[in-house]
Amino acid sequence: MRSPPLPYHSPRNGDATPPHHHHHHHHHRQYQSTVSVQKLRRFNWLILVLRLAAFCFSLASSIFSATNSRGPSAPHWYDFEALRYLFAANAMVALYSLLETAASVWEILKNATLFPETFQLWFDFSHDQVFAYILMSAESAGTALARTLKGSATCAASSAFCIQSDIAIALGFAGFLFLAFSSLLSGFRVVCFLISGSRFPH
Repeated sequence: MRSPPLPYHSPRNGDATPPHHHHHHHHHRQYQSTVSVQKLRRFNWLILVLRLAAFCFSLASSIFSATNSRGPSAPHWYDFEALRYLFAANAMVALYSLLETAASVWEILKNATLFPETFQLWFDFSHDQVFAYILMSAESAGTALARTLKGSATCAASSAFCIQSDIAIALGFAGFLFLAFSSLLSGFRVVCFLISGSRFPH
C-alpha cells in the first residue's frame, strides 16, 4: 500500500528556504544598518557639541585673562606666572578645539574623517590627553594663586583684578571638563577601532 503523498507545503530535505525568510533577513540587516548609521550620527553630534563647548569656554577664559589689567599702578595678569600659564594653556586649547570642531563638522557632512581614519583617531585621542593634562595643570596653578591672593594686599588694592582672575579660572575649568569628556569619547572610538576595525561598533 502506497503512503499518501506529502502535502505541498511540507518542507523536504534539501528544500530551499522559503523566499519570505530571505526577505525577513534582508530587512533585518537593513534595519540594523540604519540603526547603526543613526547611532553614529548622534555620537558625532555629541562630539561636535563637546568640542564647541571646550572652544567657547577656553576662548572666554583666555580673553578674561588677557584683559585683566587695571591701569599702570594696578596689578596685571602677566605679572603672575600662574596667570600667564593659564592664559597660554586656554589659548592653545581654544585653537585646538576649533580645529577639532571643524574636523567634527567635516565628519558629519561627509560621513568620513578629515584625515585617514587610523591617523585621525590616534591624533584625536593623544592630543586630547595632552591638552587636558596641560589645562588641568594650568587650572591647578591658577587656583593655588587665587587662594594665595585672597586677603593679600593685591586683592585689597584691586578686588576687581582678583574677581576677574577667579572668573577666568572657572571658565578654564569648564573648558577642561568638556575636553575631558571629549577625551573619553575619542578613547572609546580608538577601542572600537582596535576591536572591530571601525571607529564605531555596529
